[in-house]
Amino acid sequence: MTEGHSPAAGPGKLNTSVAHNARVWNYWIGGKDNYEVDQRVGEHVAGMFPVIRAVARADREFLARAVRFLAAERGIRQFLDVGTGLPTVDNTHEIAQRIAPESRIVYVDNDPIVLVHARSLLTSSPEGVTDYVDADVHDPDGILQRAADTLDLSRPVALMMLGILNFVLDTGEARDIVRRLMAALPPGSHLVLTHPTHDADVGGEGNAAAMEFWNANATPPITARSRTEIAGFLEGLELVEPGLVPCSLWRAGADAAAVPQYGAVAVKP
Repeated sequence: MTEGHSPAAGPGKLNTSVAHNARVWNYWIGGKDNYEVDQRVGEHVAGMFPVIRAVARADREFLARAVRFLAAERGIRQFLDVGTGLPTVDNTHEIAQRIAPESRIVYVDNDPIVLVHARSLLTSSPEGVTDYVDADVHDPDGILQRAADTLDLSRPVALMMLGILNFVLDTGEARDIVRRLMAALPPGSHLVLTHPTHDADVGGEGNAAAMEFWNANATPPITARSRTEIAGFLEGLELVEPGLVPCSLWRAGADAAAVPQYGAVAVKP
């Protein structure tokens, strides 16, 4: 752990001998909830694929812009954040409730280390609600059933799937998960996603080797996809401008640079 800080012990099967995505991602964005093994793997991956730190920051910044857009411009007051990851600065509920204090947020993850820190995600405004569901992305029906305890699924919901579908290795299964989740939500609901790519035109040519190292030395296994494959997750939805682009460029400043991580926001008609 950095600076002598250790994640608290808690329920679930915490394995601190193998690097884990949630903790390595936390390390890349400057967090302290990671172990030495996570730092070693994170440094090795960053050595192979130096842009990964910029990807991690860009993904987090995209989340903030997307939530602000949905809350302020689209009037969304319900968020289902699947694949939450470790809490950090400006989590989904903090951004949404800053704009609309009555917003309701359900976080979903099945990582024991995230569950330990879930209390940091349950600091709702008095007018709103936050909840945490311990569930797997491979079980969309279970996610929906438990989210319905907090969210009104007859009203529009923003389904947040940032950096999670890349852990569903079968593309057909990943598309089915998105389809089943969105099918349960009413028109006016939005899908927000990010996904890594190996597309060379956005700097992703080094992703394949870095992910091969990752899959041999860390967990869970991961895959990158082409822009065309990622676009398949958005079928039947209407893209919000500027469409499916590097997440660093989505409604960002003119000086933003592309990263090999696509992002999009789309609405269910």
